[in-house]
Amino acid sequence: MSQWQAICRVDDIPVLGSRRVAREAGVDVAIFRNDQDEVFALLDRCPHKGGPLSQGIVFGKSVACPLHNWTIGLDDGCARAPDDGCTPKFSVHVSNGVVHLDALELAQHAIDLVRPVAGPKVIPVVVG
Repeated sequence: MSQWQAICRVDDIPVLGSRRVAREAGVDVAIFRNDQDEVFALLDRCPHKGGPLSQGIVFGKSVACPLHNWTIGLDDGCARAPDDGCTPKFSVHVSNGVVHLDALELAQHAIDLVRPVAGPKVIPVVVG
């Protein structure tokens, strides 16, 4: 049984935009709003190279990853052909203009995935 947690109002998410929901463990969740006022939630991580989907461009029921322009379906989290891969999706419930996410999913779903780290690779130096 779902225990819905209020996150924000639909109007707090820009049309064709997103907001991020921070979690105690794992990668943040991105919530998206399209031009039909439909709301979707995905892990804020592209399945390709880990780009932040919350910074992508929303169109229809898709978002374009800001790093390499992969198209990710907002309704299923999967990359569109010819690309391949999926990012976890989260259950969304909208009631009276308020966006709710499943509290159990927020706490437990896809918490083992790590946030990509930008910048040069750290090379360990042995002093001796």
